[in-house]
Amino acid sequence: MVAAAWGGASDADVTVLLIEAHRGVTEGVERILENLADVTKGRKVALAINKIDRVQSEALLSLTKDLNDRFAFDETFMISAEKGHGVDALREWLADQLPEGPWLYPEDQIADLPLRMIAAEITREKLTLRLHQELPYQLTVETEQWEERKDGSAKIDQIIYVTRDGHKGIVLGHKGETIKAVSTAARQELEEFLGRRIHLFLQIKVRPNWLDEAERFTEMGLDFRDGK
Repeated sequence: MVAAAWGGASDADVTVLLIEAHRGVTEGVERILENLADVTKGRKVALAINKIDRVQSEALLSLTKDLNDRFAFDETFMISAEKGHGVDALREWLADQLPEGPWLYPEDQIADLPLRMIAAEITREKLTLRLHQELPYQLTVETEQWEERKDGSAKIDQIIYVTRDGHKGIVLGHKGETIKAVSTAARQELEEFLGRRIHLFLQIKVRPNWLDEAERFTEMGLDFRDGK
């Protein structure tokens, strides 16, 4: 995943370094800053400090100065992605920097990824938002079946894979409340995204070694290296 991120940065027209305000300059951020100039090769780089609502203004200003002293960012944006603060300014700046180009996909094509994968990622996002610190990070979601119905709706069956039996209870929640909430939130976003009614059914299964299955990383466009 790290290799994929660096590869994308080296080919990008613009790079945005996203930092979480409450975490500050971690070891990972240190390593990125050390290599950022070589990878971006003089192209424009912006700094986006997210979750600004979680720190005091003095700490935020100190972090901003520290990061800009370490690297000559073209622009700095202070945002809260959850609340929408500053996001429009970042979006507008990015649009201004990017060159115009031809349409790469038909106008009615809503994404360049398979809908099955998008649906799985939407459900995985809702699991992450719902579980927070309880989240077993070894879980993944797979769209097992997608059935188009005559009334224009779609029936989607998904499997949530976890690596341990104990994780099933975390995902289910008390009396199934967690999985129900996740299913409802994912279904609502899918209906908004697709513009039609969705029937979403979730199952939880234990699959201890799914993290070692190279094909799952290939499906996500990542380069799997055994043992690394």
